Amino acid sequence: MKRFKKAVPKQAEQARDSGPAGSQWQMLLAAFALILVLFEVYGPAIHGPFVFDDLYLAYGLPGFAERAALMEWLRSVRPMLMLSYWLNYQAFGPGPFSFHVVNVFLHFAASCLIGLCARKVIAKAEVNQETTLWLSWICGLVFLLHPVQSETVGYVASRSDGLSVFLFFAAFALFLYRRTEAISFSSTALVLIVFGAACLTKEHAAVLPVLMVLTDFYFNPPFSMDGIKKNWRLYGPIAVLGTVAVAGVFYLILARSDSAGFGMRDLTWYQYFFTQCRAIWFYMLLFVLPVGQNLDYDFPISHTIFEHGAIAFLLGLLGLIAVAWRFRKEYPLASYGFFAFLILMAPTSSFVPIKDPFVERRLYLPMFGLLLIAMEFVRRLKLAKPVLGAAMGVILLGYSAAAWNRNQVWSSSVALWTDTVAKSPRKARPHLQLAYAYHYEQGNCPEAVAQYGIAATLEVPDYRTLVDSALASDCAGNTGGAIQQLERAAKMERTAHVYSQLGMMFGKDKRFDAALDALKQAEEIDPSFDVTYAYRGNVYLSQEDRPKAIEQYRRALSLNPANELARRGLAQAQAPPPVPKAPVK
Repeated sequence: MKRFKKAVPKQAEQARDSGPAGSQWQMLLAAFALILVLFEVYGPAIHGPFVFDDLYLAYGLPGFAERAALMEWLRSVRPMLMLSYWLNYQAFGPGPFSFHVVNVFLHFAASCLIGLCARKVIAKAEVNQETTLWLSWICGLVFLLHPVQSETVGYVASRSDGLSVFLFFAAFALFLYRRTEAISFSSTALVLIVFGAACLTKEHAAVLPVLMVLTDFYFNPPFSMDGIKKNWRLYGPIAVLGTVAVAGVFYLILARSDSAGFGMRDLTWYQYFFTQCRAIWFYMLLFVLPVGQNLDYDFPISHTIFEHGAIAFLLGLLGLIAVAWRFRKEYPLASYGFFAFLILMAPTSSFVPIKDPFVERRLYLPMFGLLLIAMEFVRRLKLAKPVLGAAMGVILLGYSAAAWNRNQVWSSSVALWTDTVAKSPRKARPHLQLAYAYHYEQGNCPEAVAQYGIAATLEVPDYRTLVDSALASDCAGNTGGAIQQLERAAKMERTAHVYSQLGMMFGKDKRFDAALDALKQAEEIDPSFDVTYAYRGNVYLSQEDRPKAIEQYRRALSLNPANELARRGLAQAQAPPPVPKAPVK
C-alpha cells in the first residue's frame, strides 16, 4: 500500500506535465474539426460567384487590378480592407473562390476571439472557472455557426465587417488580458495599433473605446469610475485621436456620401433614428429566431415618431435600458451585454442616416452583446450538465443546418436574387439585380428583359438601368427597343459609353450614318474611350471599307491593348477576302 500511495503523486505529476501538451493537441484537433464543419456549412457560398458590389471593387475593375500599384489600391477610406484584397489577388488571382476561402478563415478567427473575450468578461462577472469555460465555448460556437453570418462570409464586399471585427476583438482581447488593472504604456501601444487597423478597415470599429470604458466601469472594480481613471494612458490618446478621426470621417464620408451621412436628400437624421428604434428590435429577433433571411429587406422608413409604431419601439427600448440599469448588480452579464449591444449597434443604428435601414451583416459586430445576455440566462438554468450540453448541441446543429440552407442561395447570383425578389417583391433593386444575373450569368435575356420591366413599374429607371436594360433587349433580339432606351439614357447623361453603345446598335440595325454620327459624339465627349474606335471599325468593316476599319481597330488597341473586340476585328479586317467558288457545270 505504501508503494502504491507513493506512486499516485508521481503519476499525477506526470499527468500534469503532459497535460498542457495534451490540451494543445485537443485544441488543435477541435479547431481542425470546426474548420471542416465551417467549410461544409459555407461550401455552397465558397463556390459561388462575385455578386452585387463585389463586381465593382478594385480586384474586379477591368485593367485596374493587373496594372495598378499597391498605393493605388490603398487610396481609399478603408486602406486595410483594400490591402487584404490586394494580398488576396497577388497570392491567388482574381477568381472568387480564394476570396471566399479567406472570408471563411477570417470568420473562424473572429469567432475564436469572440470566445476569448467572452471568457474574460464572464469571469469578471464572478462566474466560476468551469462554467466560464463552457459558456465562452458556447459564445464562440454560436457566433461561428449562426445563419445570420451568411451574408458577412459569403459576400466578398462584406469582408469589411469580417476583417474589422477580427481586428476589433483582437484589440479588445489585448485590453482585457492585460497583466495589470492599470494598463501599461506598452499594452496601450499594442491596443492603439490594432484598434487603428480596425478603424482603417471599417469605420464602425470606432466605438471600441466606449466598450472599453463600459467594461472598466462594470468590472474594474464593479460599478466604479476608478478603473477608467487608472487607464488614463489609454483613454487620453484615444480622446485626442478620436476627435481627429471623427472630424475626418465626417468630412470624407458623412458630409459627402449619397448613401450615408447627413447629406442624404430623402432621409433625415431623426427619420433614420425613428426607423432604427424599430430595426434594433428586429435585429434582436433575428438573433433569436433567424428565419426569413433576406439580402435586401424592404424595411419601411418611419418619417415621424408615430409612423409604423416607432414610438412604441422607442418606449420599449427606453424600458429595457431602465431595466438593464436597475438590475446591473443582480444580472451583470445581461446588463453589460445589453449596453454593449447598443454601443456596438450605434454606428449603423442610431442617428447617422444610411441608405439601407436594415442589413443582416450589421449584426456581426453587436452579436457579442447578445451572446452575453444569453449566457446570463443559460448559466442560471437548473439543468444537469449532460442535459444542458445536449440542448446546446441541438441548437448548434439547428443553426448549422439553417446556415447551410441559407448558403445555398449564395451559390449563384440568380439563386440569390430570386430568393430576394420573392421576399421583397415591391422593391426595384432586387428585380434589377436578378435581371443583371439572368443576362450575364445565364445568358437568359428574355427573363432579364422581364425583370427590367417589373423594376420600371416600381421605380423610374436611371441612366445605368436604362443602359443595362438596353443591352438585355438587344441580346433578346429587340435592337429597336434597345436604341430607344439608350436614347433616353443619353438625355439623362451625355457620356462616351452611351453614345458608343448607340453607335454599336445603329450599326447592327444597318443604319450606318446614324452609327457614325453617334460614334463621333462619343469621341468628342471622351477621345480616350477605346471602345468607340472598335465599334467604328465594325461599322466600316460592315461597309467593306477595310482600310478605315483597320485604322480604327489599331487606334483602339493603341489606347487599350487588351481590347479583345478590336483585336478580333483587326484580324478579320486584315484577313484576305474569301475567293468566290467557281460555278459547278
